[in-house]
Amino acid sequence: MALFPFCKTATGAIRVSKIQLLLSCLLLSLILYVLHGRKSGGSVRSPHPYFRAMEEAIKRERADMKAAALKTPAETPWGAPLVWGDNRNSVKRRTEFAQQDVRIGLLSLVVGTYAHHVRRFISSAEIYFLPSQMVTYYILIDNPRTLDPPVKLGPGRELKVLPVTEFPGWDSLVYRRMPLFADAIKNKIGREVEYIFCADIDQEFVAPVEEEILGDLVATLHPELYGKPREALPYEKEEDSSAYVKKDEGDFYYTSELYGGLVRDVYKMALGCSLLILKDQSNGIMASAREESYLNRYLITHRPTCVLSPEYNWWDSGLAVGVPEKRLVSLGRQCEAFDAEKREKHRC
Repeated sequence: MALFPFCKTATGAIRVSKIQLLLSCLLLSLILYVLHGRKSGGSVRSPHPYFRAMEEAIKRERADMKAAALKTPAETPWGAPLVWGDNRNSVKRRTEFAQQDVRIGLLSLVVGTYAHHVRRFISSAEIYFLPSQMVTYYILIDNPRTLDPPVKLGPGRELKVLPVTEFPGWDSLVYRRMPLFADAIKNKIGREVEYIFCADIDQEFVAPVEEEILGDLVATLHPELYGKPREALPYEKEEDSSAYVKKDEGDFYYTSELYGGLVRDVYKMALGCSLLILKDQSNGIMASAREESYLNRYLITHRPTCVLSPEYNWWDSGLAVGVPEKRLVSLGRQCEAFDAEKREKHRC
């Protein structure tokens, strides 16, 4: 029985993995080959074609398994979980948090023309964003009338509008978003939820985003830069900038479209990035990747305790890495990747 692990036992059903089946067939072929060799008087022959084919199949299977493991590693070099939504670790994390009652916030800034994204964002979050948990949507918005009539929400879900002054331009938005987030978390959000996630409003949830994303400090990998060598990552190279990253620093490059974690840790990050931005602003400097540069600078010094794979911020681009499942799609960056014809078609 031990020679053939796929054979049925007296106490259970057949459970056959692909590799077990290949190994067993290989072993059977080897036995037949040895017996045939004995009958022919011990003459030396090259391996039977079937034997060689099985051996090559096993090598390919092992190579495929190794490649898959390299493509979707389960943790970072410093031991933080690297989250792929449907792997074993994610299922375990969902199970652990499913036993807890946690309050979670989803924070986004809506100004100017970005208002036309807000309903799609919230409606998709109602379906896919932590559907079994209590979630409060915090919308920082310069025109609250955009939300009239109110978006219909499910049980345990709530929408809170936080008015902000109108922004005169893109540059002001870059300087102001992190300070606005820090202020909102400190003065209101921190008293109401345990976890807060900050997301760009021009995104759409298209598959489940569940408890596997919860952690003390959570960052998301940039889909176009995941797997790239360190020298290819667009860290800030201007030495006078507060976002400057030395050549021997950095592990991953993170997107600014989704990050979060425990309220206290996200507040520290938003405040830390705000101070870096304001320091550069006072010196007439702006990092090349704007807010994203400061976020990456902070996350090098304060490594995240949970890293989300590009499944959680993806868009269709020739540079974007392939993922097992698209979960949160950036419509804004998707439009940037389109040519003029596609932009018009998709109303970018």
